[in-house]
Amino acid sequence: MRTIAIIAAKELRDGVRNRWVAAAILLLAALALAIAFLGSGPVGTINASRLSVTVAGLTTLSVYLVPLIALMLSYDAIIGEIERGTLLLLLAHPVRRWQVLCGKFFGHLAILILAISIGYGLVGLAIWATQSVRPGEALALFNLIGSSVLLGAVFLALGYLLSAVSKERATAAGLAVAVWLVLAVIYDLALLGLIVADDGRVIGETLFSTLLMINPTNAFRVHNLMQFESVSAAAGLIGPDGTANQAMTTTLGILILWLVCAGLAAQGLFRRVDP
Repeated sequence: MRTIAIIAAKELRDGVRNRWVAAAILLLAALALAIAFLGSGPVGTINASRLSVTVAGLTTLSVYLVPLIALMLSYDAIIGEIERGTLLLLLAHPVRRWQVLCGKFFGHLAILILAISIGYGLVGLAIWATQSVRPGEALALFNLIGSSVLLGAVFLALGYLLSAVSKERATAAGLAVAVWLVLAVIYDLALLGLIVADDGRVIGETLFSTLLMINPTNAFRVHNLMQFESVSAAAGLIGPDGTANQAMTTTLGILILWLVCAGLAAQGLFRRVDP
């Protein structure tokens, strides 16, 4: 554990030194504040609180921004060390490869936790300072922060996987952008086009739900928008019921499964990498 902690601390220091932490915090906080105070027009129309509307907006923002930040943190975690010649030096010490990968993961995860917690937490504090906040709304914000960290962890693991299969940093960067585009943007458009083309002949409700939920970004979106009634109302969705509550366990399970599978795959490929 001490070895993992040392590597994690080094990655965190690098993130602070390279201003990754400050940039991520400022970006998330600025966009979140804009959503909270400039994008709260529906508050009076739908009789929802400002915080509920903000959580609904931040959910959509997180789907695009958190995976991108995570991939930019992790895409060169392995290939970058190889190109700089530092991986061979690191492995010359009594350290195992799984410890290297775990140390990098926890260091990068610490950066995400700081960025998301401070960036979104500032919004919660700003709204609390201007109006009363009900406990359920505060819980929705805490749920958003926690699930955003989990979503970021999934894409950190995917970034390590891409880094392990790439021969150059430029290739890893291109693959990272491609994965982000597919999972965050193209997948939903392709699924919508498939549904329209199928016209209900083959793809029923069950298959559609399955295809929708296997994407980690959609699992994250459903988890946050359907769990709290005030957030569901702000997003224009039906409030949570028994089925929705059951889906919450499913969405978390999908995210954790993605994290475990991507992490194990990255570790397996990293073991075969020639430093």
